[in-house]
Amino acid sequence: MVALSLKICVRQCNVVKTMQFEPSTPVYDACRIIRERVPEAQSGQASDYGLFLSDDDPRKGIWLESGRTLDYYMLRNGDILEYKKKQRPQKIKMLDGAVKTIMVDDSKTVGELLVTICSRIGITNYEEYSLIQEMVDDKKEEGTGTLKKDRTLLLRDERKMEKLKAKLHTDDDLNWLDHSRTFREQGVEESETLLLRRKFFYSDQNVDSRDPVQLNLLYVQARDDILNGSHPVSFDKACEFAGIQAQVQFGPHMEHKHKPGFLDLKEFLPKEYIKQRGAEKKIFQVCP
Repeated sequence: MVALSLKICVRQCNVVKTMQFEPSTPVYDACRIIRERVPEAQSGQASDYGLFLSDDDPRKGIWLESGRTLDYYMLRNGDILEYKKKQRPQKIKMLDGAVKTIMVDDSKTVGELLVTICSRIGITNYEEYSLIQEMVDDKKEEGTGTLKKDRTLLLRDERKMEKLKAKLHTDDDLNWLDHSRTFREQGVEESETLLLRRKFFYSDQNVDSRDPVQLNLLYVQARDDILNGSHPVSFDKACEFAGIQAQVQFGPHMEHKHKPGFLDLKEFLPKEYIKQRGAEKKIFQVCP
């Protein structure tokens, strides 16, 4: 079998070596051979490094799977493979505002990384969580189709949708990352901060009442979803939840201190109830 001649770039020191491999060589063995023959590639733990086939479009670059052979990737003589660390730092933000920088494996899918991310934070039911990337305007416009309707009906429908959107925010407004793809494939850069949020609610039994981290994140998400309209509630329920929130923030109700005007209602009620008469008084009445 004719040997495959590849240029191996050791990324951390930008050293390029031309090496020959059997096309049937597994990627794992190719990495081992590189470490044995290239002194510059011998630093760090071998398990932290891999081979990366770059592309002009960063999203299309791929990590070679250790169990695959080189000929699986249809490599040609003269192709360049980067030997580099798979680990990269990623900032993860929780709904309570806390930000943690976590080292993640760039070759893993989002679904695989959520196991690592949640365990580092202290969340056990990782399968119910997902990550949100801030939506960029040009991404929002991608995939918009053409509706073949009478123009009058179309305008009427658009007006209805705008009115609904003004009242209600849904998960459709959020740019959830695809669990089956990597950060790189979805254009997530190291400099970005991703938002960790609960997406799936399988069972309340998955909520550990003894876990302060999980309870706090769930409380903050429920509070924000009520305030921004994602979870529509009645006026009475909104005031009941606002009373609980006030108790969490300010402690038990004290008549001499907590008088009308004390609360900034924008932080306690959905916008459609802020100007409702007697709202703050009702909140104090139900405040524990």
